[in-house]
Amino acid sequence: MDIYFTNTLTKKKEKFYPIDKNEVKIYSCGPTVYKDATIGNLRTNIFQDVLRRMLKYNGYKIKQVMNITDVGHLVSDGDEGEDKMIKSAKEEHKSPEEIANHYTKLFFEDLEKLNVETPEIICKATDYINEMLEYVKELMKNGYAYETSTAIYFDVSKLDKYGILSGINLEEQKSGARVEVDPEKKNPFDFALWIKAPENHLMKWDSPWGKSYPGWHIECSAMSRKHLGDEFDIHTGGIDLIPTHHENEIAQSKGATGKIPARYWIHGEYLLVDGGKMSKSLGNVYLLKDIIEKGYDPLVYRLFCYTSSYRMKLNFTWDAIDATSKSLERLRLGFKVHSEGKDNLNEEDEKNINQIEENFHKAINDDMNMPLAMSYVWELIKYPKKNKKIAELLLKFDTVLAIKIDKKPENRIQEEIPEEIQKLAEERKIAKQNKNWEKADKIREEIKQKGYIIKDTKDGIIIEKE
Repeated sequence: MDIYFTNTLTKKKEKFYPIDKNEVKIYSCGPTVYKDATIGNLRTNIFQDVLRRMLKYNGYKIKQVMNITDVGHLVSDGDEGEDKMIKSAKEEHKSPEEIANHYTKLFFEDLEKLNVETPEIICKATDYINEMLEYVKELMKNGYAYETSTAIYFDVSKLDKYGILSGINLEEQKSGARVEVDPEKKNPFDFALWIKAPENHLMKWDSPWGKSYPGWHIECSAMSRKHLGDEFDIHTGGIDLIPTHHENEIAQSKGATGKIPARYWIHGEYLLVDGGKMSKSLGNVYLLKDIIEKGYDPLVYRLFCYTSSYRMKLNFTWDAIDATSKSLERLRLGFKVHSEGKDNLNEEDEKNINQIEENFHKAINDDMNMPLAMSYVWELIKYPKKNKKIAELLLKFDTVLAIKIDKKPENRIQEEIPEEIQKLAEERKIAKQNKNWEKADKIREEIKQKGYIIKDTKDGIIIEKE
Protein backbone atom coordinates (compact mmCIF):
# COMPACT_ATOMS: atom_id res chain seq x y z
CA MET A 1 0.00 0.00 0.00
CA ASP A 2 1.34 3.44 -0.94
CA ILE A 3 2.69 5.79 1.76
CA TYR A 4 2.48 9.58 1.61
CA PHE A 5 4.29 12.29 3.58
CA THR A 6 4.06 16.06 3.65
CA ASN A 7 7.61 17.01 2.70
CA THR A 8 8.85 20.31 4.15
CA LEU A 9 11.48 20.40 1.41
CA THR A 10 8.97 20.49 -1.47
CA LYS A 11 6.06 22.01 0.52
CA LYS A 12 3.66 19.31 -0.68
CA LYS A 13 2.40 15.82 0.09
CA GLU A 14 4.38 13.22 -1.82
CA LYS A 15 4.38 9.49 -2.37
CA PHE A 16 7.19 7.82 -0.43
CA TYR A 17 9.90 6.07 -2.47
CA PRO A 18 12.64 4.62 -0.21
CA ILE A 19 16.21 4.51 -1.48
CA ASP A 20 16.39 0.85 -0.42
CA LYS A 21 13.16 -1.09 -0.96
CA ASN A 22 13.72 -3.09 2.22
CA GLU A 23 15.22 -0.65 4.72
CA VAL A 24 14.26 2.94 5.55
CA LYS A 25 17.00 5.20 6.94
CA ILE A 26 15.90 7.99 9.28
CA TYR A 27 17.76 10.72 11.12
CA SER A 28 15.89 12.29 14.05
CA CYS A 29 17.06 15.31 15.96
CA GLY A 30 17.20 14.43 19.64
CA PRO A 31 17.35 16.52 22.81
CA THR A 32 19.87 19.03 24.08
CA VAL A 33 20.32 17.40 27.48
CA TYR A 34 20.64 20.47 29.71
CA LYS A 35 17.19 20.26 31.30
CA ASP A 36 14.07 18.06 31.48
CA ALA A 37 12.21 17.34 28.26
CA THR A 38 8.81 19.07 28.26
CA ILE A 39 5.63 17.44 27.01
CA GLY A 40 6.03 19.71 23.97
CA ASN A 41 9.44 18.17 23.25
CA LEU A 42 8.00 14.69 23.80
CA ARG A 43 5.20 15.28 21.29
CA THR A 44 7.94 15.29 18.63
CA ASN A 45 9.33 12.01 19.93
CA ILE A 46 5.85 10.45 19.80
CA PHE A 47 5.30 11.46 16.18
CA GLN A 48 8.77 10.15 15.26
CA ASP A 49 7.89 6.86 16.96
CA VAL A 50 4.59 6.61 15.08
CA LEU A 51 6.56 7.16 11.86
CA ARG A 52 8.90 4.22 12.49
CA ARG A 53 6.06 2.00 13.74
CA MET A 54 3.98 2.80 10.67
CA LEU A 55 6.88 1.93 8.38
CA LYS A 56 7.39 -1.34 10.25
CA TYR A 57 3.64 -2.04 9.90
CA ASN A 58 4.26 -1.78 6.14
CA GLY A 59 7.05 -4.35 6.33
CA TYR A 60 10.11 -2.11 6.26
CA LYS A 61 13.23 -2.61 8.33
CA ILE A 62 14.24 0.61 10.10
CA LYS A 63 17.65 2.17 10.70
CA GLN A 64 17.06 5.28 12.78
CA VAL A 65 19.78 7.52 14.15
CA MET A 66 19.12 10.04 16.92
CA ASN A 67 21.62 12.51 18.35
CA ILE A 68 22.07 13.59 21.96
CA THR A 69 23.38 17.19 22.01
CA ASP A 70 25.74 17.58 24.95
CA VAL A 71 27.87 20.40 23.50
CA GLY A 72 27.62 23.25 21.00
CA HIS A 73 23.98 24.35 21.35
CA LEU A 74 24.16 27.99 22.40
CA VAL A 75 21.44 29.75 24.37
CA SER A 76 20.44 31.45 21.13
CA ASP A 77 19.75 29.29 18.09
CA GLY A 78 22.20 31.54 16.28
CA ASP A 79 25.81 32.09 17.31
CA GLU A 80 25.20 34.21 20.40
CA GLY A 81 25.27 33.45 24.08
CA GLU A 82 26.61 30.69 26.25
CA ASP A 83 26.56 26.96 25.57
CA LYS A 84 23.34 25.57 27.11
CA MET A 85 25.24 22.70 28.73
CA ILE A 86 27.72 25.02 30.44
CA LYS A 87 24.98 27.42 31.55
CA SER A 88 23.07 24.55 33.18
CA ALA A 89 26.25 23.14 34.75
CA LYS A 90 26.96 26.48 36.42
CA GLU A 91 23.38 26.85 37.65
CA GLU A 92 23.31 23.35 39.16
CA HIS A 93 26.94 23.38 40.34
CA LYS A 94 27.80 20.25 38.38
CA SER A 95 30.11 19.39 35.51
CA PRO A 96 28.71 19.43 31.95
CA GLU A 97 29.17 15.65 31.85
CA GLU A 98 27.12 15.20 35.02
CA ILE A 99 24.38 17.42 33.59
CA ALA A 100 24.36 15.48 30.33
CA ASN A 101 24.25 12.06 32.01
CA HIS A 102 21.46 13.13 34.39
CA TYR A 103 19.13 14.59 31.79
CA THR A 104 19.87 11.90 29.20
CA LYS A 105 18.79 9.28 31.74
CA LEU A 106 15.56 11.17 32.51
CA PHE A 107 14.84 11.60 28.79
CA PHE A 108 15.05 7.90 28.04
CA GLU A 109 12.97 7.09 31.12
CA ASP A 110 10.26 9.37 29.71
CA LEU A 111 10.47 7.63 26.33
CA GLU A 112 10.06 4.25 28.00
CA LYS A 113 6.97 5.46 29.89
CA LEU A 114 5.49 6.68 26.60
CA ASN A 115 6.27 3.32 24.94
CA VAL A 116 8.57 5.05 22.44
CA GLU A 117 11.00 2.66 20.78
CA THR A 118 14.71 3.42 21.12
CA PRO A 119 16.30 4.23 17.73
CA GLU A 120 18.82 1.73 16.45
CA ILE A 121 21.72 4.18 16.86
CA ILE A 122 22.08 6.85 19.57
CA CYS A 123 24.89 9.38 19.02
CA LYS A 124 26.26 11.61 21.76
CA ALA A 125 27.86 14.71 20.26
CA THR A 126 30.99 14.60 22.43
CA ASP A 127 31.73 11.10 21.08
CA TYR A 128 31.95 12.45 17.51
CA ILE A 129 34.39 15.35 17.83
CA ASN A 130 36.85 13.81 15.33
CA GLU A 131 34.11 13.25 12.74
CA MET A 132 32.95 16.84 13.14
CA LEU A 133 36.50 18.17 12.79
CA GLU A 134 36.99 16.21 9.56
CA TYR A 135 33.70 17.58 8.23
CA VAL A 136 34.79 21.17 8.92
CA LYS A 137 38.18 20.54 7.26
CA GLU A 138 36.35 19.24 4.19
CA LEU A 139 34.17 22.35 4.03
CA MET A 140 37.29 24.53 4.30
CA LYS A 141 38.96 22.56 1.52
CA ASN A 142 35.87 22.89 -0.72
CA GLY A 143 35.81 26.67 -0.22
CA TYR A 144 32.60 26.82 1.79
CA ALA A 145 34.11 27.91 5.10
CA TYR A 146 36.45 30.62 6.35
CA GLU A 147 38.26 31.48 9.56
CA THR A 148 37.90 34.58 11.71
CA SER A 149 39.62 35.40 14.98
CA THR A 150 36.73 33.79 16.90
CA ALA A 151 35.35 30.95 14.77
CA ILE A 152 35.16 28.97 11.56
CA TYR A 153 32.08 30.10 9.62
CA PHE A 154 30.08 28.60 6.77
CA ASP A 155 29.84 31.02 3.86
CA VAL A 156 26.20 30.87 2.72
CA SER A 157 26.92 33.06 -0.33
CA LYS A 158 28.78 30.13 -1.90
CA LEU A 159 25.57 28.06 -2.16
CA ASP A 160 23.36 28.08 -5.25
CA LYS A 161 20.46 28.66 -2.84
CA TYR A 162 20.34 29.12 0.92
CA GLY A 163 16.90 28.84 2.50
CA ILE A 164 15.58 25.93 0.45
CA LEU A 165 13.80 24.44 3.49
CA SER A 166 12.46 27.56 5.20
CA GLY A 167 11.90 29.65 2.08
CA ILE A 168 13.94 32.56 3.44
CA ASN A 169 15.13 35.07 0.81
CA LEU A 170 18.56 36.41 1.70
CA GLU A 171 18.30 39.46 -0.57
CA GLU A 172 15.06 40.53 1.12
CA GLN A 173 16.51 39.86 4.56
CA LYS A 174 19.74 41.80 4.19
CA SER A 175 18.26 45.24 4.80
CA GLY A 176 16.70 44.16 8.10
CA ALA A 177 19.36 41.70 9.20
CA ARG A 178 20.20 41.64 12.88
CA VAL A 179 23.43 43.22 14.11
CA GLU A 180 26.27 40.79 13.60
CA VAL A 181 27.93 39.57 16.79
CA ASP A 182 31.14 38.90 14.90
CA PRO A 183 32.03 41.86 12.61
CA GLU A 184 34.43 39.54 10.75
CA LYS A 185 31.54 37.54 9.29
CA LYS A 186 31.20 37.95 5.53
CA ASN A 187 27.39 37.64 5.56
CA PRO A 188 24.83 38.10 8.35
CA PHE A 189 23.50 34.55 7.85
CA ASP A 190 26.90 32.82 7.94
CA PHE A 191 26.86 30.40 10.86
CA ALA A 192 29.54 28.96 13.11
CA LEU A 193 30.90 25.52 12.31
CA TRP A 194 33.60 25.62 14.97
CA ILE A 195 34.09 28.10 17.80
CA LYS A 196 37.41 29.13 19.31
CA ALA A 197 37.22 28.66 23.07
CA PRO A 198 38.07 31.30 25.66
CA GLU A 199 40.69 30.31 28.23
CA ASN A 200 38.13 29.51 30.94
CA HIS A 201 35.69 27.61 28.71
CA LEU A 202 34.64 24.29 30.30
CA MET A 203 34.31 22.25 27.09
CA LYS A 204 37.04 22.46 24.46
CA TRP A 205 39.15 20.19 22.27
CA ASP A 206 42.37 20.41 20.28
CA SER A 207 41.87 21.42 16.64
CA PRO A 208 43.85 23.02 13.78
CA TRP A 209 42.44 26.32 15.08
CA GLY A 210 43.54 25.83 18.69
CA LYS A 211 41.40 24.86 21.67
CA SER A 212 37.82 25.03 20.44
CA TYR A 213 34.43 23.37 20.36
CA PRO A 214 31.82 22.53 17.69
CA GLY A 215 28.87 24.64 16.62
CA TRP A 216 25.42 23.12 17.05
CA HIS A 217 24.64 22.23 13.43
CA ILE A 218 27.78 20.32 12.48
CA GLU A 219 27.09 17.37 14.79
CA CYS A 220 24.00 16.19 12.91
CA SER A 221 25.69 16.45 9.52
CA ALA A 222 28.68 14.44 10.75
CA MET A 223 26.62 11.79 12.54
CA SER A 224 24.06 11.25 9.79
CA ARG A 225 26.78 10.95 7.17
CA LYS A 226 28.77 8.46 9.25
CA HIS A 227 25.82 6.14 9.95
CA LEU A 228 23.43 6.72 7.03
CA GLY A 229 25.65 7.90 4.18
CA ASP A 230 25.61 11.05 2.04
CA GLU A 231 21.92 10.61 1.27
CA PHE A 232 19.19 8.90 3.29
CA ASP A 233 15.40 8.70 3.30
CA ILE A 234 13.88 10.82 6.07
CA HIS A 235 14.95 13.59 8.42
CA THR A 236 12.60 14.47 11.29
CA GLY A 237 12.36 17.06 14.05
CA GLY A 238 10.26 19.83 15.53
CA ILE A 239 9.07 22.73 13.38
CA ASP A 240 11.30 25.12 15.35
CA LEU A 241 14.37 23.49 13.77
CA ILE A 242 13.45 24.39 10.18
CA PRO A 243 14.84 27.95 9.82
CA THR A 244 18.15 27.42 11.61
CA HIS A 245 19.33 23.94 12.47
CA HIS A 246 17.91 21.99 9.54
CA GLU A 247 18.53 24.77 7.03
CA ASN A 248 22.18 24.79 8.10
CA GLU A 249 22.44 21.00 7.98
CA ILE A 250 21.40 21.16 4.33
CA ALA A 251 23.93 23.91 3.66
CA GLN A 252 26.74 21.89 5.25
CA SER A 253 25.82 18.77 3.33
CA LYS A 254 25.71 20.61 0.01
CA GLY A 255 29.10 22.12 0.79
CA ALA A 256 30.64 18.75 1.59
CA THR A 257 28.87 16.33 -0.76
CA GLY A 258 26.87 18.47 -3.18
CA LYS A 259 23.69 16.72 -1.98
CA ILE A 260 20.73 17.47 0.24
CA PRO A 261 21.13 14.75 2.91
CA ALA A 262 17.50 13.59 3.17
CA ARG A 263 14.83 13.16 0.51
CA TYR A 264 11.92 13.75 2.88
CA TRP A 265 11.91 16.30 5.72
CA ILE A 266 9.08 15.79 8.19
CA HIS A 267 8.36 18.22 11.02
CA GLY A 268 6.05 18.17 14.03
CA GLU A 269 4.11 21.29 15.08
CA TYR A 270 4.08 23.07 18.44
CA LEU A 271 2.14 22.03 21.51
CA LEU A 272 0.09 24.86 23.00
CA VAL A 273 -1.02 25.05 26.62
CA ASP A 274 -4.50 26.47 27.32
CA GLY A 275 -4.41 28.04 23.87
CA GLY A 276 -1.09 29.83 24.31
CA LYS A 277 2.64 29.27 24.29
CA MET A 278 4.28 27.10 26.94
CA SER A 279 6.65 29.27 28.96
CA LYS A 280 8.28 29.46 32.38
CA SER A 281 6.97 33.01 32.92
CA LEU A 282 3.39 31.73 32.61
CA GLY A 283 4.09 28.78 34.89
CA ASN A 284 2.70 26.32 32.36
CA VAL A 285 5.78 24.31 31.42
CA TYR A 286 4.67 20.73 31.99
CA LEU A 287 6.74 17.57 32.17
CA LEU A 288 5.55 14.00 31.76
CA LYS A 289 5.98 13.51 35.51
CA ASP A 290 3.36 16.22 36.09
CA ILE A 291 0.83 14.11 34.21
CA ILE A 292 1.84 10.99 36.12
CA GLU A 293 1.71 12.77 39.50
CA LYS A 294 -1.92 13.68 38.82
CA GLY A 295 -2.68 9.97 38.62
CA TYR A 296 -2.82 9.50 34.85
CA ASP A 297 -1.27 6.66 32.90
CA PRO A 298 1.54 8.31 30.84
CA LEU A 299 0.10 6.65 27.73
CA VAL A 300 -2.88 8.97 28.12
CA TYR A 301 -0.60 11.72 26.80
CA ARG A 302 0.41 9.55 23.85
CA LEU A 303 -3.26 8.92 23.00
CA PHE A 304 -3.97 12.64 23.44
CA CYS A 305 -1.37 13.37 20.73
CA TYR A 306 -3.49 11.31 18.31
CA THR A 307 -6.36 13.80 18.56
CA SER A 308 -4.59 16.02 16.04
CA SER A 309 -2.29 15.64 13.05
CA TYR A 310 1.39 15.93 13.94
CA ARG A 311 1.47 18.87 11.47
CA MET A 312 -1.18 20.84 13.39
CA LYS A 313 -0.83 22.77 16.64
CA LEU A 314 -2.29 20.79 19.55
CA ASN A 315 -3.79 22.49 22.60
CA PHE A 316 -3.01 20.85 25.95
CA THR A 317 -5.55 21.26 28.76
CA TRP A 318 -6.10 19.18 31.87
CA ASP A 319 -9.75 18.71 30.87
CA ALA A 320 -8.58 17.20 27.59
CA ILE A 321 -6.19 14.89 29.42
CA ASP A 322 -8.99 13.79 31.75
CA ALA A 323 -11.27 13.03 28.79
CA THR A 324 -8.47 11.14 27.04
CA SER A 325 -7.86 9.10 30.20
CA LYS A 326 -11.48 7.94 30.08
CA SER A 327 -11.09 7.14 26.39
CA LEU A 328 -8.04 4.99 27.07
CA GLU A 329 -9.98 3.14 29.75
CA ARG A 330 -12.86 2.50 27.34
CA LEU A 331 -10.46 1.26 24.66
CA ARG A 332 -8.89 -1.21 27.07
CA LEU A 333 -12.28 -2.31 28.37
CA GLY A 334 -13.49 -2.76 24.80
CA PHE A 335 -10.46 -4.86 23.97
CA LYS A 336 -11.09 -7.02 27.04
CA VAL A 337 -14.72 -7.57 26.03
CA HIS A 338 -13.66 -8.68 22.53
CA SER A 339 -10.88 -10.92 23.87
CA GLU A 340 -13.49 -12.77 25.94
CA GLY A 341 -16.17 -12.65 23.23
CA LYS A 342 -17.67 -15.78 21.73
CA ASP A 343 -20.01 -14.33 19.13
CA ASN A 344 -19.79 -16.05 15.77
CA LEU A 345 -18.67 -13.94 12.83
CA ASN A 346 -20.46 -14.54 9.54
CA GLU A 347 -19.27 -13.69 6.04
CA GLU A 348 -20.69 -10.15 6.28
CA ASP A 349 -18.87 -9.56 9.58
CA GLU A 350 -15.58 -10.76 8.08
CA LYS A 351 -16.06 -8.36 5.16
CA ASN A 352 -16.78 -5.43 7.52
CA ILE A 353 -13.76 -6.16 9.72
CA ASN A 354 -11.45 -6.51 6.73
CA GLN A 355 -12.68 -3.13 5.47
CA ILE A 356 -11.95 -1.52 8.84
CA GLU A 357 -8.44 -3.00 8.74
CA GLU A 358 -7.86 -1.61 5.24
CA ASN A 359 -9.19 1.81 6.27
CA PHE A 360 -6.86 1.93 9.28
CA HIS A 361 -3.91 1.01 7.08
CA LYS A 362 -4.76 3.72 4.55
CA ALA A 363 -5.11 6.30 7.33
CA ILE A 364 -1.72 5.68 8.89
CA ASN A 365 -0.11 5.60 5.43
CA ASP A 366 -1.69 8.94 4.54
CA ASP A 367 0.85 11.21 6.25
CA MET A 368 0.22 9.45 9.58
CA ASN A 369 -3.40 10.60 9.87
CA MET A 370 -3.86 9.41 13.45
CA PRO A 371 -7.21 11.12 14.15
CA LEU A 372 -8.70 9.24 11.19
CA ALA A 373 -6.92 6.01 12.17
CA MET A 374 -8.37 6.29 15.68
CA SER A 375 -11.90 6.56 14.23
CA TYR A 376 -11.44 3.08 12.76
CA VAL A 377 -10.04 1.79 16.05
CA TRP A 378 -13.24 2.97 17.76
CA GLU A 379 -15.34 1.44 14.99
CA LEU A 380 -13.69 -1.89 15.73
CA ILE A 381 -14.01 -1.49 19.50
CA LYS A 382 -17.73 -0.78 19.16
CA TYR A 383 -18.39 -3.60 16.68
CA PRO A 384 -21.67 -5.22 17.85
CA LYS A 385 -20.34 -8.77 17.86
CA LYS A 386 -17.61 -9.59 20.35
CA ASN A 387 -14.97 -11.98 19.09
CA LYS A 388 -11.30 -12.82 19.76
CA LYS A 389 -10.45 -12.20 16.11
CA ILE A 390 -11.36 -8.54 16.61
CA ALA A 391 -9.15 -8.41 19.70
CA GLU A 392 -6.27 -9.82 17.63
CA LEU A 393 -6.75 -7.10 15.02
CA LEU A 394 -6.77 -4.46 17.76
CA LEU A 395 -3.43 -5.83 18.95
CA LYS A 396 -2.12 -5.50 15.40
CA PHE A 397 -3.26 -1.87 15.33
CA ASP A 398 -1.53 -1.34 18.66
CA THR A 399 1.85 -2.10 17.09
CA VAL A 400 1.41 1.42 15.66
CA LEU A 401 -0.67 3.01 18.43
CA ALA A 402 1.55 1.70 21.24
CA ILE A 403 -1.08 2.49 23.91
CA LYS A 404 -0.95 -1.01 25.45
CA ILE A 405 -4.54 -1.65 24.56
CA ASP A 406 -4.33 -5.11 26.12
CA LYS A 407 -3.44 -3.69 29.53
CA LYS A 408 -6.03 -4.67 32.13
CA PRO A 409 -8.56 -1.83 32.43
CA GLU A 410 -8.87 -0.27 35.86
CA ASN A 411 -12.66 -0.39 35.57
CA ARG A 412 -13.02 1.36 38.93
CA ILE A 413 -16.81 1.52 38.80
CA GLN A 414 -17.28 -2.20 38.44
CA GLU A 415 -14.69 -3.02 41.10
CA GLU A 416 -16.92 -1.29 43.67
CA ILE A 417 -19.98 -3.34 42.70
CA PRO A 418 -20.91 -6.00 45.30
CA GLU A 419 -20.23 -9.60 44.30
CA GLU A 420 -23.98 -10.41 44.62
CA ILE A 421 -24.85 -7.81 41.98
CA GLN A 422 -22.05 -8.97 39.68
CA LYS A 423 -23.35 -12.56 39.89
CA LEU A 424 -26.87 -11.40 38.98
CA ALA A 425 -25.43 -9.47 36.03
CA GLU A 426 -23.66 -12.62 34.84
CA GLU A 427 -26.92 -14.65 35.15
CA ARG A 428 -28.69 -11.98 33.11
CA LYS A 429 -25.97 -12.13 30.45
CA ILE A 430 -26.43 -15.91 30.15
CA ALA A 431 -30.23 -15.48 29.97
CA LYS A 432 -29.82 -13.00 27.11
CA GLN A 433 -27.45 -15.33 25.25
CA ASN A 434 -30.14 -18.04 25.56
CA LYS A 435 -32.74 -15.52 24.33
CA ASN A 436 -34.64 -15.89 27.61
CA TRP A 437 -35.75 -12.26 27.57
CA GLU A 438 -38.30 -12.67 30.34
CA LYS A 439 -35.69 -13.95 32.79
CA ALA A 440 -33.25 -11.25 31.75
CA ASP A 441 -35.85 -8.54 32.44
CA LYS A 442 -36.65 -10.02 35.85
CA ILE A 443 -32.96 -10.03 36.82
CA ARG A 444 -32.63 -6.40 35.65
CA GLU A 445 -35.56 -5.46 37.91
CA GLU A 446 -34.04 -7.39 40.83
CA ILE A 447 -30.76 -5.53 40.37
CA LYS A 448 -32.66 -2.23 40.31
CA GLN A 449 -34.48 -3.08 43.55
CA LYS A 450 -31.11 -3.62 45.18
CA GLY A 451 -30.08 -0.06 44.26
CA TYR A 452 -28.16 -0.58 41.03
CA ILE A 453 -28.82 -0.05 37.34
CA ILE A 454 -27.38 -2.08 34.51
CA LYS A 455 -26.66 -0.64 31.08
CA ASP A 456 -26.01 -2.55 27.87
CA THR A 457 -23.46 -0.68 25.75
CA LYS A 458 -21.49 -1.53 22.63
CA ASP A 459 -18.42 -1.79 24.85
CA GLY A 460 -20.08 -4.27 27.24
CA ILE A 461 -22.15 -4.12 30.41
CA ILE A 462 -21.85 -1.19 32.80
CA ILE A 463 -23.23 -1.38 36.35
CA GLU A 464 -23.74 1.77 38.36
CA LYS A 465 -25.17 2.59 41.77
CA GLU A 466 -28.58 4.24 41.35
